[in-house]
Amino acid sequence: MTYEEWEPMVPDVVKEDRIWRVQAYRLALYLADAATFDTRGLATDPRFTLSVTQLCKAAGSVSANIAEGYPRRSSKDRIKFYEYALTSLAEAKSWYLQIRGMLAGATMNDRLATMRSISRLLITMMRSARANGAIDFERLQRPSGSASSKGVEQPDDK
Repeated sequence: MTYEEWEPMVPDVVKEDRIWRVQAYRLALYLADAATFDTRGLATDPRFTLSVTQLCKAAGSVSANIAEGYPRRSSKDRIKFYEYALTSLAEAKSWYLQIRGMLAGATMNDRLATMRSISRLLITMMRSARANGAIDFERLQRPSGSASSKGVEQPDDK
């Protein structure tokens, strides 16, 4: 499953949420679904039960931590959750590497590239949070313009 195949399957209500504009979040949601998709045939093999469970938990934790950090008022809190997302991402990568022999090479390359993109985006988001400081919640209530072309928009960006 590629991102292009996955995105049309995402419900509109999810796409209407403000956080959908954050590329790292979208990619992390994709990674979580991809992990489930990639491991569906391995789940019944006792040799891979732990790897499948841990991979799916770690991959799901990436988007959850981005979502939890995104609306935080203080940059310190946002950064903390983005760091949690990075550590979950590192764990997911490790679990993916442990099952790499069971996946097609192109699939593994796609997942590694996705994880690299998420990592880079999260690092950029942390730098932005450090630079921008606290969120103006009144600005969060106003309709905003188009999504950031780089996908790293913070809640207090225009």
